[in-house]
Amino acid sequence: MTPTEPAPGHRGTRPLLFLDVDGPLNPYAAQPERRPEGYTTIRAAVGPGRPLRVWLNPSHGAALLALPYDLCWATTWMAEANRWIAPVIRLPELPYVDFGDRLFAERPDGVHWKTEAIVAYAEGRPFAWVDDEQSPADTEYVTGHHPARALLHHVDPRRGLRAPDFTVLGEFAAGE
Repeated sequence: MTPTEPAPGHRGTRPLLFLDVDGPLNPYAAQPERRPEGYTTIRAAVGPGRPLRVWLNPSHGAALLALPYDLCWATTWMAEANRWIAPVIRLPELPYVDFGDRLFAERPDGVHWKTEAIVAYAEGRPFAWVDDEQSPADTEYVTGHHPARALLHHVDPRRGLRAPDFTVLGEFAAGE
């Protein structure tokens, strides 16, 4: 499977769920001295310098897998999400959006640097995208450039994914 190839099995039959790590899965903005309840701490050495402190909730994997989506990483972690994040929350290896040289590239129209790549990756399939950095400019871009249904779901980076977020995702997948 290449980094931008959809997961085998349900190609085109289920919506995609694009997952950001920092914010939705790692509530990095929570009080630094208080790990949220139900979370575990890992130290991820993803680059030079000090390892990153990451809080992850092991129950998120089962909750995500229970949703009727094809899961895909949409994070700066890209392939590293499979190495550091997936095992802790008990997800299988997932495809990821390869942002290449567009990683962190600012756009003059205010659209997030991930948005165009996510729309291209979706190839017209319905999708939901959980992130903590979306704006109205992203919604406008998706509406204008993506022919299928899409949900841009903001997650509070102080709290991470919660039960109400999973409810919203389930309702969207069901067409509600």
